[in-house]
Order: sequence, then structure tokens, then C-alpha cells
Amino acid sequence: MPDPAVLPARGSVLAFDFGEKRIGVAVGECELRTASPLTTLEAASNDARWSGIAALLDEWKPVLLVVGLPLSADGLPHDMTARAQRFARQLEGRYRLPVALQDERYTSTEADAQLRDQGGRAMKDWRERKKQLDAHAAQLILKDYFDVTA
Repeated sequence: MPDPAVLPARGSVLAFDFGEKRIGVAVGECELRTASPLTTLEAASNDARWSGIAALLDEWKPVLLVVGLPLSADGLPHDMTARAQRFARQLEGRYRLPVALQDERYTSTEADAQLRDQGGRAMKDWRERKKQLDAHAAQLILKDYFDVTA
């Protein structure tokens, strides 16, 4: 894994909020240090998930990938920590791109609050927010990564 303090000067970055059922994806730009929610991959099979990731990589041609690292509230690893680390290693191995890990504590909670606060009747409904939650959490992971590499 690359040094988390090293950020390329230019190029796109894709960030992933890894989950067993869904993977939220955000896109950002190194030079501007901007991040936007992109999509949520919901695939029944592992092959379909990797196909979706490959399509995004082909479209955005990122210079770096960032994977959210789930930790407990006290910063200790748990079951999902190892799974996210494995996912990061698989990304690096399959696509030969640098992959950085970023602490993702509270990003889903913050993303949910932001979506709820954005207003509109649809965002008040948990089922509607859930459709966008993982991509917004990935956006926050990427913003946090940009902040620690500033």
C-alpha cells in the first residue's frame, strides 16, 4: 500500500465504501481535492461486482484508489476491517493501481444525517436514503483522505 500522505498532483481518484452487499463509490480530483458521490454497486455475484468496478476504472482512469477502513469506535480492527483490507489488496493486485486505506469511522452516520438534512420528502424515508448512502459515505471517505494529505 502506498504512503497515505502521498497524493499525486493530478488525476482522478476513486474511493470505495466496501460492504458485503453494496460498495459505495465516489470520484474526486487530486488537484482540486474535490469529491462527489458516484454510484453504489449492488451485484448478486462477485464477478458482477468486479465487472462494475472494472467499468468504473475504465471510464474514470484513476491514478489512485482509496478504500474506507472500518474500525471500531476506539480505533481497533474488527471483522469488516480484514475484509476491507483484503478488498484493497485485490484492487491493487487486479488493476495495478496504488490503493490507500482511509479510516471510515462514522462516515455512514454522517452521510445519513447529511442526506436527511438535504430535505425533500424522499430523503426523510430511510429506504430512499439507503439507495444513496454508500456513495455519499465514499465521498466522505475521499474528503477525509484529501484532508489528511493536505
